[in-house]
Amino acid sequence: MNSKLKTILKLTLPLLLGVVLVWYSLSKISIGELIVYFKKANYFWIVLGILFGFLSHLSRAYRWKFLLEPLGYHPKMTNRLMAVFAGYLVNFTIPRAGEVTRATVLTNYEGVPFEKGFGTIVSERVADLVVLLLIIVTTLFLEFEFIYNFFIQKFDAIKVLSAGGILLVLGLGMIVYFKKGKSKFAVKVRAFVVGLLEGVFSILKMKKKWAFIGHTFFIWIMYLLMFYVTSLGIEELQPIPLAAILVGFISATFSIAATNGGIGSYPEAVVLAFTLFALPVDPSRAFGWIMWSTQTLMLTLLGGLSLICLPIYNRTK
Repeated sequence: MNSKLKTILKLTLPLLLGVVLVWYSLSKISIGELIVYFKKANYFWIVLGILFGFLSHLSRAYRWKFLLEPLGYHPKMTNRLMAVFAGYLVNFTIPRAGEVTRATVLTNYEGVPFEKGFGTIVSERVADLVVLLLIIVTTLFLEFEFIYNFFIQKFDAIKVLSAGGILLVLGLGMIVYFKKGKSKFAVKVRAFVVGLLEGVFSILKMKKKWAFIGHTFFIWIMYLLMFYVTSLGIEELQPIPLAAILVGFISATFSIAATNGGIGSYPEAVVLAFTLFALPVDPSRAFGWIMWSTQTLMLTLLGGLSLICLPIYNRTK
């Protein structure tokens, strides 16, 4: 497969998947029903969720300076914040192009070399991935009994244990393969893991590492609160268990990578998670759409304003 075809597939497949998932979601709940849920929602909680989302992005822009300052660059907070919002907006059109946009903004308006700015963003992503993994592990620990009972009820105990044993053996085999393998794929995976570990250790060696780590946890706490308080706006979902919030949040977070900004995939990821806890399907789907659309509206507006304001704010450059 040539590089041009790969690029076309990378751009079109997430978009096509998003369109299919939007069609599927709206075939399960009509637009009229969704509008009723939007009208009935308690907007105090939804606006509070938007505020928590904004605070997470504000913290992300502020945290960026801890990676840039050791390189000798001190870009303005305003430019960093507008770069973050511009990046989110671009991600809705071209998956994962937001990081390139962020680095480009600092190159154009703050003189930060692209490769250095992009490198700091990769380090950010490493820190975010570590915190997300911690959330997943914490969820598995807190909800071990529920997860165990779920699999026991759905599947035969012997089959579950056998599958667990097979997965363990396969996992160990994959570790050995990726550690010692000579294939192109094994080398790529090994390089990714090494880079990930180097990124983590470089953060721990940072002068202001505790401030950076504190902001990283703050960002993800805001994400969780954003998800939780917005769910309070849907009366039909109350009371919603903590386990549903955690599993729903994790599922929805991964869905954002599947399509352009989570279009179509976000509501369905919420439904899959919430129905595990016997929450009603239609309110769960409606919550997914409300959650996704309100945050998307905020990012679209602020991202668009950032792209307009960047050249005006930096007109001397």
